[in-house]
Amino acid sequence: MAYLLGVVLFALAILISVSLHEAGHMATAKAFGMKVTKYFVGFGPTLWSTQRGETEYGVKGVPLGGFCKIVGMTPQDDDVDPADEPRAMWRYPVWKRTIVMSAGSITHFALALVALWIMAVSVGLPNPKFPSTDTQARQEPAVIALAPCVVPEATARECTASDPASPAAQAKLRDGDRITSLNGKPVANYGDLLTALRAVKPGDRAEIGYVRDGQPGTTSTVLAQTQRPPLDDPKGTVGPVAALGVGPRFSTPARVEYGPVGAFGATADYTGQMAVGTYEAMKRIPQKVPALWTAITGGERDVDTPISVVGASRLGGEAVENNAWYLFFMLFVSLNFFIGVFNLLPLLPLDGGHIAIAWFERARSWLYAKIGRRDPGRVDYLKLMPLTYAVILIGGAFTLLTITADVINPITLFSR
Repeated sequence: MAYLLGVVLFALAILISVSLHEAGHMATAKAFGMKVTKYFVGFGPTLWSTQRGETEYGVKGVPLGGFCKIVGMTPQDDDVDPADEPRAMWRYPVWKRTIVMSAGSITHFALALVALWIMAVSVGLPNPKFPSTDTQARQEPAVIALAPCVVPEATARECTASDPASPAAQAKLRDGDRITSLNGKPVANYGDLLTALRAVKPGDRAEIGYVRDGQPGTTSTVLAQTQRPPLDDPKGTVGPVAALGVGPRFSTPARVEYGPVGAFGATADYTGQMAVGTYEAMKRIPQKVPALWTAITGGERDVDTPISVVGASRLGGEAVENNAWYLFFMLFVSLNFFIGVFNLLPLLPLDGGHIAIAWFERARSWLYAKIGRRDPGRVDYLKLMPLTYAVILIGGAFTLLTITADVINPITLFSR
């Protein structure tokens, strides 16, 4: 039940975000005097609508987005009433059209920024000094945090009554103890501890040296078994390895909380990190298509492959089911930021395509005026339709591919 609730909540959050995206277009268009005739949440058959002034507001039967109709978005629109010609969008200055067309993405950015600021002052944002890679983590001192159990499989989940108890807890080790040796092998950092554990078999007894409050000590315990990939190949085949039932206890916290003022700077810094991450993720999309196909045809799903709204909603469901609300809201932030950036790509029918054409027209008019030639006028959108259809076809195929992968072989972060 909690999983389904999480799926519904995340899907609802996405729907609200997209509806606000369209509301951003509508609000800015109305502010500049453009005529907006329709604003609907959803697509398909109309379930409810009402007329307020010159705009019809309503809800449609397929809750997969929304739209608003601005009169005369392009000079080729043939449904503009002659009385509305002066208010046609394409007649307005380019800077006004740019604001209207970018208002949707700005809304997504605003949602992400507000959510990040609230998280910064309430539960904290990821600490930039916290080890972010396995290599960095393994260089940390082998200070341990006890796990309540050892999960036998290679998944992240809560402990159950059937899971074996943590061998470290049975050996009377405590949170904050620093492991210094295992079976006589010196342990200088957490990477050394992992290497030493891989050198013994599950079920073997291990002699453990440690330091607690500055005082050395020794203990012993029988190691449990779990499944892990090779240390030098995190994406390799998992196999049985010995487990002590501990995790690293880093000297720096994973998250940092900020005051109301400091949260603005922290939010800006984290947004910059997201911008870089989004750029890198978008660059990798073409090379991830074969991995998606592999996942659909029975291969293992790479956690680094793109996900659709379906996949994001499923992850939201997992987050709620495992009481990982921090992950839920981080997914919400990341998705809004990604949609905001993606929508600004200079490709039709995306908003960024309309913005690019508007500025192309402006630059071309300026250049022709400088060289004494007649203004060529507006771009003919009809001539761009083949390119627009190609973008729609490619985008639709990719969306279908990700949705299929998310249904057949979804990414999971927790064991259900």
